[in-house]
Amino acid sequence: MTASEPQTVQALLAWYEAMGVDEAIGEAPVDCFAALPLELSGPEPLFQPRGVAKPPRPSVVAARPAATASLVDRSAIGQASSLAELEALVAAFEGCALKRTAKSLCFARGNQKARIMLIGEAPGRDEDLQGKPFLGRAGQLLDRMLAAIGLAESQVYITNTIYWRPPGNRTPTPQEVEACAPFLARQIELLSPDVLVLLGGAAAKSILGTSEGIMRLRGKWLTYQCAGRSIATLATLHPAYLLRKPEEKRYAWRDLLMVKEALVPK
Repeated sequence: MTASEPQTVQALLAWYEAMGVDEAIGEAPVDCFAALPLELSGPEPLFQPRGVAKPPRPSVVAARPAATASLVDRSAIGQASSLAELEALVAAFEGCALKRTAKSLCFARGNQKARIMLIGEAPGRDEDLQGKPFLGRAGQLLDRMLAAIGLAESQVYITNTIYWRPPGNRTPTPQEVEACAPFLARQIELLSPDVLVLLGGAAAKSILGTSEGIMRLRGKWLTYQCAGRSIATLATLHPAYLLRKPEEKRYAWRDLLMVKEALVPK
C-alpha cells in the first residue's frame, strides 16, 4: 500500500457518510459496469468529414425487473380485499425508488383488527433491518407512551406514510410519499379504525393535505374521510422529536389522554 492510499480510502468513506451510506445492502459486490457492456472499436472522432456516414452507436439496454411491472394498476389496489393482499401488492411495487436502496419492506406491525391506527413518516435503520415500523428508539418510546394509556401492541396497528427506509434516514421526497399514498389510503380503508393518530408533522400534512405545522394541528380532533365515513383523527408529536425535545412530552401526554378517552366505549 502506498502512502497516499489510506488518505484516499478515508476520503472515500467520508464521502459515503456525507451521502447517507451507512451500511452494505447486498451480500456480494455488484459490478455496475459489467451489467452494461459497451463495445466500442475506438474513440469517436471530434469532427466527422462531410459525405461520410456516421457509424451507429452501439445500443445499451439497462436491465429491467423480469417478474413485476414498474407500476401497480390503481384498480388493483382498490380491489385488494385484505391487508395481506395489499402488502403483497406493495411488495411487488416498483414505482418507488426507495425500494432499490432499502433492505426490507416495512408494511406494518400490530393487530389487523385494531380500533386505533398510528401513522408515522418513514422507517429508520432498525426498522429496515427487521422489516417492521417503529422498532428503534423512537418505536420503543412509542410503545411506552401507548402502555401509559393501557394500550399494548396487540391493540394497535402501526405503519408509515412510506414503506421503505430513505438512505441515511433523510426526509422522504414528495414524489416518494405520493408513490405510496394510494396504498396507504387503501390500508386505512381496510383497517377502518375508530381513531387515527398521526405521528409528526410530515404524516399529518400528508394525510390531511394541509400546510399547517404540527403545533397548530395537535391537541384537537380532526376528521379523515374514508369510504363514506369520517374517522376521528388526532395529530401529535413524533416520538423521535420527543427524544430530542423531552420537555415537549407534556403536549404528547395531553394528546394521549384524548385518545384514551375516545376509545372508552360509550
